Amino acid sequence: MKIPLSWLRQYVDVDLPVEELAHRLSMAGTEVEKIDRTGDWQDVVVGHVENVAQHPNADRLSLVTVDHGRGTSEVVCGAPNVAAGQKIAFASVGAHLIDGYTGKPSRLKRAKIRGVVSEGMVCSEKELGLGDHHEGILVLDTDAELGTPLGEVIGDTILELELTPNRPDCLGMVGVAREVSAFTGAQLRQPATDFPAGSDEVSSLARVIVQDPDLCPRYTASVVRGVKIGPSPKWLADALASIGERPINNVVDVTNYVMFELGQPLHAFDYDRVTDHTVIVRRAREGELLTTLDEVGRKLTRDMLVIADPERAIGLAGVMGGANTEIDESTINVFLESATFDGPNNRRTSRSLGLQSQATLRFEKGLRAGLSEVALRRTTQLIVEVAGGEAANGIIDEWPARGMEVDRVFLSADKLLGVLGSNPGANVVEATLESLGFGVSPRAEGWDVTVPYWRPDISIPEDLCEEVARIIGYDNIPLSTNAGELAPWAPVPELELRDRVQDILADTGLQQIITYSATSPDGEARLDLPGPAVESVSIQNPVSGEHAVLRTTLREGVLQAAANNLNTWRGPISIFESGLVFHGHGEGLPDERPMVVGALTGPRSDPHWDGADAPLDYYDARGAVEEVLERLGITAEFVPGRDPTLTEGRTALVKACGPVEKQIGVVGEVDSGVLAKFGIDTGPVALFELDAAAIESVVASAAGGTSYEPWTRFPESVRDVAVVVDEAVDASAVLAIAARHKLVTSSAVIDIYRGRGLPAGKKSLAFRVTMQSPSKTLTSGQVDRVENAILRSLQNELGAEQRQ
Repeated sequence: MKIPLSWLRQYVDVDLPVEELAHRLSMAGTEVEKIDRTGDWQDVVVGHVENVAQHPNADRLSLVTVDHGRGTSEVVCGAPNVAAGQKIAFASVGAHLIDGYTGKPSRLKRAKIRGVVSEGMVCSEKELGLGDHHEGILVLDTDAELGTPLGEVIGDTILELELTPNRPDCLGMVGVAREVSAFTGAQLRQPATDFPAGSDEVSSLARVIVQDPDLCPRYTASVVRGVKIGPSPKWLADALASIGERPINNVVDVTNYVMFELGQPLHAFDYDRVTDHTVIVRRAREGELLTTLDEVGRKLTRDMLVIADPERAIGLAGVMGGANTEIDESTINVFLESATFDGPNNRRTSRSLGLQSQATLRFEKGLRAGLSEVALRRTTQLIVEVAGGEAANGIIDEWPARGMEVDRVFLSADKLLGVLGSNPGANVVEATLESLGFGVSPRAEGWDVTVPYWRPDISIPEDLCEEVARIIGYDNIPLSTNAGELAPWAPVPELELRDRVQDILADTGLQQIITYSATSPDGEARLDLPGPAVESVSIQNPVSGEHAVLRTTLREGVLQAAANNLNTWRGPISIFESGLVFHGHGEGLPDERPMVVGALTGPRSDPHWDGADAPLDYYDARGAVEEVLERLGITAEFVPGRDPTLTEGRTALVKACGPVEKQIGVVGEVDSGVLAKFGIDTGPVALFELDAAAIESVVASAAGGTSYEPWTRFPESVRDVAVVVDEAVDASAVLAIAARHKLVTSSAVIDIYRGRGLPAGKKSLAFRVTMQSPSKTLTSGQVDRVENAILRSLQNELGAEQRQ
């Protein structure tokens, strides 16, 4: 919101330096974001045209003699409106102006034009940066002495405010003036609202029907007949131009002027174009068409509110009027609207049509119904003043929601003390609230406060406490030390464990990411999630269709992040996310489950000149999980399993062993079909998922913690063994049997063979067995006996045969 001081001073005397004024407004809750100064012209002064003569060598140029207070100068001028006796803006050589043709800043130089030297310039609005008019010079209406710097005559200072959504009253000059009046004590001057009226009653000239009062709590209107449409008077056009608004015509400009003055949007209809002079406020019909004032045809929906006559829509309520009732030079009679519209509906309509206006900026913040009548009377008075005509007697006032707003709030002295921590005193409280326009009635234990019609943000006692605090100044509230005992620190094992898991994964080289908790059902459908379908939780007011439900898994966000990174990076990608997922179950709050999901893809190391590296795969993801479990003291086994998101045969279920045996996660490589849905085609993506709640229960039930085993000083012995087994036998079963021997410290598959030399339905598994004794060096005979024992167990349990 732009506040020119010249406009603000119409309602309150401002004697403070502008920087202090900006500081006081900001400290009172109305933040001043920027201070702009217009009229900071160098070498531009008030001049007087002494004489105008024809240029000897050009028919369209004149020689103008200007008295600028330090003598006279002759300049060459091409403006058709220059005349002797005018006061003008004279720029001497060296002045910084705007080039009238290019629009770029330029420095005025002495120039010879058609053989005559020009010693300066008589300036237009465009050359001074005041507007787009360039065809004629700016003629000043001022009593200032010749030679007075132009900035002292027509310059201004503009405060640009950054308002909070709860203060629509400060979207009007009077609202800001009221703030200044409250903290400076200066008298507030309210604009006039009384207008001369004719003998005809307005009710005999027009009719208003509100069919949807839930979207239009109040609708007021007046009629002015016999107006003359034309340009606005200079004071009105200058006021709008000072805040960047383009003047249109006197009637439309008055509606805009009052909107910026009081904060209430208004709209003027051509009275004679409204069928039967009847206005109907109703919901739009599905598919109804309306061409708005910007000449764009718009297709409306049932949830939009329109202003209509008995035949068609003539305006989009609170957004923009219709072209079919536009005020133009042929208009003689005006129907003036000032209404209160539902803020959320107005915002949805505006955004769905992509039609943001100064009116919607105000309506969407929620205006009180009382403001509409005040603004209507003020606008009617100004239209009669600047456009002539006769206003009908009275106003139309349809107020179906009368009495629905909060009009009185009780503020107790105890509440004020409890919120502020101090008691400013009854006189200070009453004077402060009254300076802001509140009605205050003292009671023994506090005050009954009447809420003024321009404050929609006041509904509870705490709101009034804030009003008192911000006006007397937060820095004037005495400081006091809190008394009482601090609550003792209490550990939260669940959160501490989750932090440990995150730290461990970060230690292994994975980077933590954070994705949105909201997603779309279609987004999660790409995953083919395991188990029964989980009910998602819908968001009532989503910011977009892509964030319509709460996530039921972290997998989608992590895989999408991996896909996004693969588009711009060919190095290793190792990421994880720790967060909540939400499972709905009908009524009530959803179940919130802590999960950890990681994804690894790309080469194992950064790209290097010596060649490509092997890609990250299942074993890298499994290694990260093993590191987490080992450092948490959890013994677990990786059991072959199935998960629709992951590739069959490259998937393992992570199951905890010990006192509590349960599945705590899964690790594997993502199925190629799933990768394709995310647009990934660059190789395997290994994924792991850990159920943080399940891990917490396992850790909580574990007794004793980890134990220490010293390193043995005796050497290892390694044997490679190959056996032929049925195709259905998992390698994990073979390794489990080998690991049962007390001298076996580790075993791993080193080769799988299928094909020539093997019977159908058979495969060859080669695995390496590492043996070690904690007390002696093993002999070859002892190693042979361990190997033979393993082979016998494999034959007896799995039907395995040693491959020769």
